[in-house]
Amino acid sequence: MVVLQAESEIASIHMVYGGAGCGKRVVTSSSSPGISLMQEGFSYLAGAELPCLLMNVVRGGPGLGTIQPSQSDYFQAVKGGGHGDYKMIVLAPASVQEMYDFTKLGFDLAFKYRTQVMILSDGAIGQMMEKVELDEQIPRLTDEEIIKKYPWTTTGKTSDRERNYITSLDLNPARHEILNRKFQAKFKKIEENEIRFESIECDDAEYLFVAYGSSARVCEKAVQLGRAKGIKVGLLRPITLFPFPYQEVARLAKQVEGMLTIEMSAGQMIEDVRLGVNGAVQVEHFGRLGGIMPAPEEVLNVMEEKFIKTKVYA
Repeated sequence: MVVLQAESEIASIHMVYGGAGCGKRVVTSSSSPGISLMQEGFSYLAGAELPCLLMNVVRGGPGLGTIQPSQSDYFQAVKGGGHGDYKMIVLAPASVQEMYDFTKLGFDLAFKYRTQVMILSDGAIGQMMEKVELDEQIPRLTDEEIIKKYPWTTTGKTSDRERNYITSLDLNPARHEILNRKFQAKFKKIEENEIRFESIECDDAEYLFVAYGSSARVCEKAVQLGRAKGIKVGLLRPITLFPFPYQEVARLAKQVEGMLTIEMSAGQMIEDVRLGVNGAVQVEHFGRLGGIMPAPEEVLNVMEEKFIKTKVYA
């Protein structure tokens, strides 16, 4: 494994472009402002269909903000970030174990679809210490194996193979539209096959938390506290933020009396939750800002205030 400290985030993301073009498993990481600097490179990677892994350990913003945990980069990650019509798979870990597991999963998905994959973490998980079970190390592919497995790679011209060209530039409008249609078909296929989520105490739930990452761990404890008080509350944790589990949200909306999204932001994922609910049930948001994490007792109290104490009985 090669570990390289780049001179800047802009240099780093374009090193990823070069390494990915050679068929290597390449990853880069940063935290919020650094990810903003990489956005042009993200778009170039999407246009060239280069598989790679990106990690954003989110800190509070906007601007220089704080180094404390936040989830305020949801829009940037899930809705594209860079210019042009593209999306990327976004995985939201809630533990150190998942940070490890999603690294392997992310690379597998990246090469399956020739796309970039982002692990959207936060400053809490990024500095957390937990036990992790490691898999057996898999030998890296040789150059010959890369050429055979990934024939699109730019590994040089050989006697039995022409050289490849990788670019995102196409000045022919008709041809470029066809290329963009191809991208959209790929994103649709990802939405059809790669949705992941976790349901906790949802079978008989009357009220539902929707949260990801560190906020989901807070809500999991809040569910336990609520159940101890006799409140039938559950948790839906999206694991993929793109593709988002709209269908599961819609299904649960027919069952519960209210949904509360918990985010360390002013409210971003709530827009996708509302799209899934489509007006079927009341959806509210509670968030903490500035690097402050919500507490389990706090979010349960908000659930009670917004839905249970205001409930009108016939």
